[in-house]
This record gives sequence, C-alpha cells and structure tokens, in this order.
Amino acid sequence: MRVFDRIDPGNIERRERELWLMAIAVIAILAVGVALLMYFHIFAHAFVLTGSFVRTVFFAFCGLATLLIAYLVDRHMVVRHLRQQLTEALERNVALRHQAGADVLAALPGFHDFQDRMAMEFLRAANAREPLSVVAVLILPSAVVSGTAEAVSAFGDAGNALKRRLRPEDSIFFLVGSGAFVILLPGVNLAGARQSTSRLEEGLLDASGASNRFSAELQVINYPQHYHTVREIEAAVLCLVPERPNAATGQGVPAKKETGVRTQETGRKKTGVRSQETA
Repeated sequence: MRVFDRIDPGNIERRERELWLMAIAVIAILAVGVALLMYFHIFAHAFVLTGSFVRTVFFAFCGLATLLIAYLVDRHMVVRHLRQQLTEALERNVALRHQAGADVLAALPGFHDFQDRMAMEFLRAANAREPLSVVAVLILPSAVVSGTAEAVSAFGDAGNALKRRLRPEDSIFFLVGSGAFVILLPGVNLAGARQSTSRLEEGLLDASGASNRFSAELQVINYPQHYHTVREIEAAVLCLVPERPNAATGQGVPAKKETGVRTQETGRKKTGVRSQETA
C-alpha cells in the first residue's frame, strides 16, 4: 500500500485530474448499467409494475444520473479555474514583493554618497572631538535564494530591517557592487556601536525568516579607536565588503552554508548573523 501512498508534489495536479476522471467514469458506468437493467424490465416485459409511473421513475433516474455527472464536471472546472486564479495571484504577489525589494535598494544612496557623507561627518566629529562609528553589513544569500529573483527581495527586506533599527541621525548606504550595506553612526563610540550591532542582528534575523534566506556579517569600524583619517576608513570599508559580481541580484554571490555563527563580541549564538570588530 505504500506504493499508492507515495506523494510527489509535482504530480498532484495529474493525480487529482485522474481522480476526477475515475469518479466520473465510475458514476457513468453504474448509471448506464442500472439503466440498461431497468430498461428491459420496464419496456420489454409487461407485468404489474409496468406503467407510466415506473417509466417516469426510469427517465427521472436517467436524468438524475446525467445531472450528477454534469455537476461533477462543472465543479471540477470551477475548482480548476479558482486554483488558476490563486496561482496567478500568488505570482503577482511574488512579483510585487520582488519589485518592492528592488525599489528599496534603488532608493538607498550609494558609495559616492557614502564618501560625501563620511567626509562631512568625519570633519564634524574631528572638530567636535566626538567619536564616529561605521558598521559594514555583508549580506550572503542562502543556496536556495542565490541566483534567483528572491535574492532581490531578500536584500530589500534586509535594508528595511536595518532602517527600522536606526536613529534619525544615522545614515545607511547600499553598495551595489558588493551587495553590502554601510551604516554611519555619528557620535557613537565603540561600546555604543556594539549595542547598535546587536539591535541590527535581531532585525536581520527576523527579516531572514524561518527558512534563513540570507546570512549577514556585521563588522564595526570606529574613529578614533581604529582609524584616524577618512581615507583609512573608506579603504577599510572596501576591504570588509569586497566587490562581488551581480551581488544585487544574488548571482555570483557565495552562499553561506552555516546556519549558526558565534558572535565574537558578545559570545552569543546567532543564526546566520556574525558580528566582528575590526582591529
């Protein structure tokens, strides 16, 4: 019996169609067989029950069997039409979600904007003798998502998750060539940057979902703890988020296989998210 209980998701449509055909065929065969057996007794032999009432019952049975078969065929067509509409609606929702992710990435400023904002914030921090922190977030799509349109949606969800965890004075940038986000945290020292990184990790874990669509590596750069010039910070960011071909679409991006990565700064176990401090 296990042979008949084996279910292949790719054959569900064909199996359902075969079940409908079998049900209609069985009903049709039984109806025709009963009608033939009744016909000879009603029309070929004269006995007490033969009369207009019995013949009316016979034709009513034939009509009822025909209506039943027609009803089954109609229900099958309706269910098939509704399922087709549901499939089209799901495809439209997926397309809209992918387009929303692409719009989110297109709305984020790029690397040149990061350079301009970085120079301005660094000058302000140097004159006011305040710290300045930079968080580089490298997004790595999973093996299932990488190379598909779902990668764009994953990048967009990651960007939305990061923006929701930032302060109004913080800035976020998307580097298309590397598929990474860079976040500027003005006036935040190294300890505060670590706390912000923990909040960002939680948001990315929620955005990744139960299927772990992507993993993320968060790395912190701080002025004046690590570097003392704008050029050094920009060079460090470029080293942390190297160029990757077609990173924005998920093509050519190495898929991360590990699902649990230890956070080095806090020592906590995080699923698919790693935070590092640049020495």
